Amino acid sequence: MKKITKATYIKWYEDMLFWRKFEDKLAQVYIQQKVRGFLHLYNGQEAILAGALHVMDLSKDKMITAYRNHVQPIGMGVDPRRVMAELYGKKTGTSHGMGGSMHIFSKEHRFYGGHGIVGGQIPLGAGLAFADKYFKRDAVTLTFLGDGAARQGSLHETFTMAVKWNLPVVFCVENNGYAMGTSVARTSKSTEIWKLGLGYDMPCGPVDAMNPEKVAEALDEAIKRARKGEGPTFLELKTYRYRGHSMSDAQQYRTKEEVAEYQKIDPITQVKDIIKENKYATDKEIKAIDKKVKDLVAECEKFAEESDFPDVQQLYDVVYEQKDYPFLPHKL
Repeated sequence: MKKITKATYIKWYEDMLFWRKFEDKLAQVYIQQKVRGFLHLYNGQEAILAGALHVMDLSKDKMITAYRNHVQPIGMGVDPRRVMAELYGKKTGTSHGMGGSMHIFSKEHRFYGGHGIVGGQIPLGAGLAFADKYFKRDAVTLTFLGDGAARQGSLHETFTMAVKWNLPVVFCVENNGYAMGTSVARTSKSTEIWKLGLGYDMPCGPVDAMNPEKVAEALDEAIKRARKGEGPTFLELKTYRYRGHSMSDAQQYRTKEEVAEYQKIDPITQVKDIIKENKYATDKEIKAIDKKVKDLVAECEKFAEESDFPDVQQLYDVVYEQKDYPFLPHKL
């Protein structure tokens, strides 16, 4: 695995802090009704993305996930200003304001979306991997899903094909404790989701996903295995979300004390503590990072606020209306 150094920890701290503050700002503007519809935040789960990016080859590897999908494309290289503009519904957004919160997408940066259908991205992730294998691209697809999506039939169908064809895909369950408001214990007798992989003779296991180093180690092994043509891996990334399922979630299914306990092992705090213990950065340097993050979030907000909404004509420019059809290229 690529060595984890002082620079790695500094980057992890800056990236995870930015992702957290970026979404905190989204929560704020959502309350002001500047962002509409649903809004699912990633707060608490940042170590997963930080660890994944450390071991991915961003020049060819792909990522696909569900609708908790704002910070992943940023990590993959998408301009965060465009991500915020998309949530605002502005034409400078990643999908010209037509995708919104649950459908961030960037073909250029190999981020294949947020998907609103629970479990819908699972077979799509395997499909991306199938294409890579077919065209001999030497790429691996990381397919993320929630603990609730692990109960979808599409998962089992996909596992069957992925194992049979040795597809270069890593299936990652982000088990944050609750499928909307339903705990894993209420949906299955077995709470160890990773054991589903045993039935397919697929390498599988649990990972402490509040720690980016642990995530990196597990994903590095899985990615290397996939790249060598040895097939898929199934990992249960045990994490926690501090906010509700979405901004409309009253969170009556858990206590404030439970959330506080998990905040004691916050991934950002863990990384910051290691930086301080090893003297990777002074307090002054950490404050400079904090300010840099704050300024970048403000820049993203300003960009989104000042961008224009799409013209009505855009609705027609992306729809095929000609009777003889076929495959008219749209204008965007």
